[in-house]
Amino acid sequence: MPQTLESPAVRGEQLKRDGIVIRTYDLWKTYVMGDQEIHAVSGIDVEIHRGEYVAIMGPSGSGKSTLMNLIGCLDTPSKGEYFINGNLVSSMSDDELARIRNKEIGFVFQTFNLLARATALHNVELPLIYAGVDAATRQERARQALTSVDLTTRMHHKPNELSGGQRQRVAIARALVNNPSILLADEPTGNLDSATGVEIMALFDRLHSAGNTIVLVTHEMDIAMHAHRVIFVRDGKVERDEKVK
Repeated sequence: MPQTLESPAVRGEQLKRDGIVIRTYDLWKTYVMGDQEIHAVSGIDVEIHRGEYVAIMGPSGSGKSTLMNLIGCLDTPSKGEYFINGNLVSSMSDDELARIRNKEIGFVFQTFNLLARATALHNVELPLIYAGVDAATRQERARQALTSVDLTTRMHHKPNELSGGQRQRVAIARALVNNPSILLADEPTGNLDSATGVEIMALFDRLHSAGNTIVLVTHEMDIAMHAHRVIFVRDGKVERDEKVK
C-alpha cells in the first residue's frame, strides 16, 4: 500500500529531516493497582532537537523517572507515540527495543553499572560486543572513548581500582562508544561528592560542545542549570518548558 502523509514512516522521515531526535505525542504510562489506575505520565508532548542539552526535572513522584524510562526505551507507553531518530519505537517488540537502545541511546546511571571484574576498557567495549563489532575495531573505539573522558592511563584498571569520578567517566565512555543519537543521564552526580560532581558536569558541558545531544534527569536545580533547556514535570505532565541559556 502507498504511504500516506499521516503514516508513521513518513512522519519519522520528516522528523529526521527536521533534526528532531526525540518526539512524543500524547504519551501516557498507566499502572493498574487493584481497582485503581495510576497515571505516572499523562499525555506528554516533548520535542528535542539534535545537539540540544535538556534537563528533565521534577520532585519525587512527579513522573520524571517514568518519562526517562520511556525515552530510554526501557519501558513502553500505555498510549501515545514516541519517535527516536525517526523510528516509531512505541510500537516495537522487546527485541526491536533492545536493538534501538544499543544503537541510539547511551545511558549514564548514578550507580555506574560497571562489571566489577572487567577492566575499564572491557566495560566500555560491552555495547560493541552486543552490536557484533569485531575485536580490533571495538578495542580501538573503546580506547578513543576513554581518551575522550581523560582516562587514557586508567584503561586497564578495574572499577575497585578507580575513584567514583573515574568510574563515572568509564560509564560515560561506555555510553559514547556507539556514537548514540542521545546521551541519557539519570542523576549522574548522585553518588559523587560535590567537587567530583562539578568535574563530571564540566565533562558533560564539553561533550555537548562537541555536538552530543544530552538529556539529563535530575531533581537538583544546580545540576539542571548546566543544561540549555529545562523541562519541569509535575503530576505526570509537563508543567513548563524553559530555555535557560
